[in-house]
Amino acid sequence: MKALPNLTALRFFLALFVVLFHIPQFCRNQEIPFFDALSIFHKGKEAVYVFFSLSGFLIIRQVYIEKKETGYISLPKFYMKRILRIFPLYYLILFTGFFYYRFLLPQLGYDFESNYNLLEGILLSVFFLPNVFGSLYHPGGIIEILWSIGIEEQFYLFIAPVMLWVKRNYILPVLAGFTIVYFAVFFSDLLPQLYQFKMYFFYFSSSGLASVLMLDKKVNGKGVKAAALLLLVMMTVYFTTNVFIDNLSEMGYHLFSMILFAVFLSAICQVPFTFLEHRIMKYLGTISYGIYMFHAIAMQLVGLVFIKLISNMGLPDIIQILLFNTLVIVLTILFAGISYRYYESYFLRLKKNFR
Repeated sequence: MKALPNLTALRFFLALFVVLFHIPQFCRNQEIPFFDALSIFHKGKEAVYVFFSLSGFLIIRQVYIEKKETGYISLPKFYMKRILRIFPLYYLILFTGFFYYRFLLPQLGYDFESNYNLLEGILLSVFFLPNVFGSLYHPGGIIEILWSIGIEEQFYLFIAPVMLWVKRNYILPVLAGFTIVYFAVFFSDLLPQLYQFKMYFFYFSSSGLASVLMLDKKVNGKGVKAAALLLLVMMTVYFTTNVFIDNLSEMGYHLFSMILFAVFLSAICQVPFTFLEHRIMKYLGTISYGIYMFHAIAMQLVGLVFIKLISNMGLPDIIQILLFNTLVIVLTILFAGISYRYYESYFLRLKKNFR
């Protein structure tokens, strides 16, 4: 299946927003100089919501095409492809986190208070409930960032059988109905666990709905590119200011974001933009899963160096801030690139057996 333009590079920017969101938080906790006065340093959650939307857009589109072309969806193949993409790095980071916080930090003389039973934490995480684990306890940043991966896997477990069982002609109304009902229930008191455990399924389903609507509606012409450019500008404003969301309630904020992301993805994938299709940007987007997963480890390592060495050198705060941010971003990209080439690629090559 031919890749849609611009979306691969988009992943890199989303991962970068998450990194920029977490760096000042980490530095504040470790009493390292930080800077977070601009809105771009506060958009990590929004970046994850776009990740959810993008995932729903692509996965539901892929499954719908299979259903349309074959009349069937192979659940074993669907889940094997997701396992080969998600599981290897997920479990590597998970057990690195447990080792780091429970064993390595104490050996280095740092006390990390673990307010959970290790077996319970392992079971919740291994069976893809890291959002529950992170909401109930504080296992440490390396483990806590896995919450969003758990949400994705939980949605996949739900949506693939639904797409299989529902007749193709009813997929659109089912997706629309689910999005509306789930959104209403999420912000009600009927199932508070949905909110507590951050189960933002409506981002997946709304963008999946948009992808199915747009699947056979691709058109050419200046109007499409103009619309895509306008939405790109809107997204830029969204991630660099609070203009659109300042006066919204939480429910209104999520409703606006959900619709904006779905419409944006539908438009941006219609026509290629040279910058987003540049090979460097596409490469960074290709390793974005690793960037998301490794950045907490990079922060911990750079933080240890700062605490032990750099903080005592008397450097101006601005130099320390620039140095910390640069080291974390460069080290994260380095880890992600190595992981993709020498670890993840082995499992990704196996995916061809399940096309």
